[in-house]
Amino acid sequence: MSLLRITVLYLLGVTFLTSCTENKAKTASVSHVIQRDTLAIRDSLIALKYSPAEAARKAHQLDTFFRNLHKKHGFNGTVLIAQYGQVLYKGAFGYADLAHKDTLTEQTSFQLASVSKQFTAVAIMKLKEMGKLRYDDNVKKYLPDFPYDGVTVRHLLTHRSGLPNYNYFCDNYVKDRRTYIHNDQVVQMLAQYKPNPYFSPDSRFLYSNTGYCLLASIAEKASGKPFHKFVEEQIFQPLGMSHTRIFTDESSVSILQVAKGYSGGRRQYGVSYQDGVVGDKNVYSTAGDMFKWDRALYTNKIVSQATLEEAFTPASPELKIQNYGYGWRLRTTSSGDPVIFHGGWWHGYKSYFMRNRKDQSTVIVLSNVANNSLSHLKFLQEILYPYDEDSTMPSTPETDKAQSKLAIKYRTDKDNQ
Repeated sequence: MSLLRITVLYLLGVTFLTSCTENKAKTASVSHVIQRDTLAIRDSLIALKYSPAEAARKAHQLDTFFRNLHKKHGFNGTVLIAQYGQVLYKGAFGYADLAHKDTLTEQTSFQLASVSKQFTAVAIMKLKEMGKLRYDDNVKKYLPDFPYDGVTVRHLLTHRSGLPNYNYFCDNYVKDRRTYIHNDQVVQMLAQYKPNPYFSPDSRFLYSNTGYCLLASIAEKASGKPFHKFVEEQIFQPLGMSHTRIFTDESSVSILQVAKGYSGGRRQYGVSYQDGVVGDKNVYSTAGDMFKWDRALYTNKIVSQATLEEAFTPASPELKIQNYGYGWRLRTTSSGDPVIFHGGWWHGYKSYFMRNRKDQSTVIVLSNVANNSLSHLKFLQEILYPYDEDSTMPSTPETDKAQSKLAIKYRTDKDNQ
């Protein structure tokens, strides 16, 4: 074959490959533009439903509701309520420090407790999109000393691992209760003592703080960075969540104005040796920052909408009323609205975060006095949906404490009530 012919064939091949690559790039670019425009059209159509007069009426009702909740039921915390993507109402009630009567403000940060799990889940989703892990990877791939067979990342995300609850088994093995334990110690205790699992993987749903602790450890291994650093770089900083941090020790949240946590009897909680474990809890945030998070979940800024759709898909077919995806509880109202939500309770802090994606409504309630005031949030539906008797908000979910008791009894029926 002549040198000229070889040269011509080579140039034709390069031209063909370049053309294919350019076409793929153009196709991807067009797809991105179409998706961006589709999201913009969706948001515009929802925004058209916003009425300033109706918003003002609801804001007045919400103010009356929360002032009454504070005065008659002891609510102490901050709130933000939005609908059609617009803030209807926000407020702060009570004190960050009851002894010194330091007033709560919109800049006060609260321990989110189990509402933190959604950030852990999105960190895992981000790593999956980055090609650093897969949902069906075995946990042992990242934690070689993990002693249980057949448990995958997906099982941890969906609470279907059957793993024992670290909140309880650690009490059997930790002697020094004055020093924080961290995720590495939880993994070490699982490897060393091999506490009995509740059931084999993927047998059924059972809420698991251990699973989300392990997810944080897996995120560290996959990213090569401390979990709190990875989440700050990939989520908090891009969204401008300047009042949000992950607690690892007191210095990690020293720049925040943090509310102290109190019991229902207004007794301040002391530190717990389990306060150093992250993934299942320990995100501190404000209502305003959580609204930034809410709005970002309607975009592709952190992870794609396709990835989030999988996270918002029920993963446990045996649950009939209330289900779970990746880091969120799921429920469809009687009028067909897809609602995602989560609650949390840890050492005096109670939190509730609810999103109705159909009308882009949001309920964010953060409290530092763990009384029963949040049980009255169900009445918010009468304010947000006054003309729709069938549209019901999910009640606040069971607390971590109650869920852990269910785990001890090997029961899941309460979670589906």
